[in-house]
Formats: sequence, structure tokens, C-alpha cells
Amino acid sequence: MIDLQRHGAVFVLTMNAGENRFNRPFLEAMSGALDEVEGASGPAALVTVGGEAKFYSNGLDLNWITGAGQGEGGRFISDVIRFLGRMLAFPVPTVAAVNGHAFAAGLMLALAHDFRVMRADRGFLCLPEVDINIPLSPGMLAVIQAKLDIATCRDLILTGVRIGGAEAAVRRVVDEAAPAEEVVSRAVARAESLATKDRATYTALKRGMYAAAIECMQRGELG
Repeated sequence: MIDLQRHGAVFVLTMNAGENRFNRPFLEAMSGALDEVEGASGPAALVTVGGEAKFYSNGLDLNWITGAGQGEGGRFISDVIRFLGRMLAFPVPTVAAVNGHAFAAGLMLALAHDFRVMRADRGFLCLPEVDINIPLSPGMLAVIQAKLDIATCRDLILTGVRIGGAEAAVRRVVDEAAPAEEVVSRAVARAESLATKDRATYTALKRGMYAAAIECMQRGELG
């Protein structure tokens, strides 16, 4: 489900769960991978990427939530929000290599990284909640608002529009749009350039920048 490889100072986490939708097994596997990266000594940075060319992450696994996971109630959603908060505050540099679609919580996962590189030719970013009648929780809104300007927040949240890599780069949803074959290498290069930053200082700066969002997300509030 998750493949974690270390290349020098850069950990590359590949999500190999198809559309990489969040259910309990996927969340636990992702959390375990973060534990390994966080516990590593020496210079480190993290890159995440989807294992299939079509998907980065398509968000919550609604079939699982209404099926096998229905007994968890809102606890699972709260845990996802806390996980996203952990990524937002993660104590090493993080870069999302968005190699395909990133929808809903999948886009929130990408936004929780420090930087984002997206393929330019295919794949969309989207917050579809307005069209599937699911309000965003305070923690979900927090990570979106922490990373995007108000006009982009409005357009993505209130229209459910899908945007590709080129437009996403213009609107600063991602930091660059690249050819598909260069997405991972450019993400790794970004991560490598930051891996030697002092971990304590980097973490303190990040926690200071996003203090309100991190606090909100750590509470895992649903509404």
C-alpha cells in the first residue's frame, strides 16, 4: 500500500493504493511511514507521489466510510484531519509530487506539504464538496486557507472547479508545473535542497507560520 524508499537525505513515499483514498488501513500505513521519516537521524526531507500515473489521491474513501468503516462514526474523519495537521507541521521539509488527480482530502494532503510540483499535461485539482453536498470541517478549511489566497479559496470551494497543472501554477496552488517525466525528479531536487536545514529551526518556523491552522487541525473538530 505504501512504499518508502530513502535516496540519500530524501525519503520518497509512494502511495500504491490505486486512487489512494483515505480509509483506516491507508491512514495507518501513511502514519507509519511518517513515523519512520520523523525518527530518522541526520538530514532528511520527504517527497510523496502516487504510484499510478493517473492519481495522486482522490480523497476520502466514501465507500469504506459508509461500509466497513461506518462503525467509526466521525472518529475516522477527525483522525484524517489530525493526520493532515501532522503533515502541515511535519518536522522535515515536504514536497508533494502531484502526478495525477488530487481531489478533496487528496488536494488537502498536497496543500499540507511545504511545496508542490504538479504534472502539466494531465490531472486535475478539485474541491468537489459543493457538488457532493459535504460541508468542509473547520480543520479542512484551515489547511486550505493556510495555503491559498482568498480568491482561489472562493473559486475552488464555492464552484467545485477543476484546474490543471498550468493554471494551478499561475494561481500558486502548486509551485511549478512540469512534464510528467520530470515531476518526481524536480520534487526530489527541491526536497534535497532543503534537507540540510536545521530541523528544530525549520519546524519552529513552520509551526509559527501555520499556528492557527495547526491548532485547529490537531483538535480534529468536525463542525
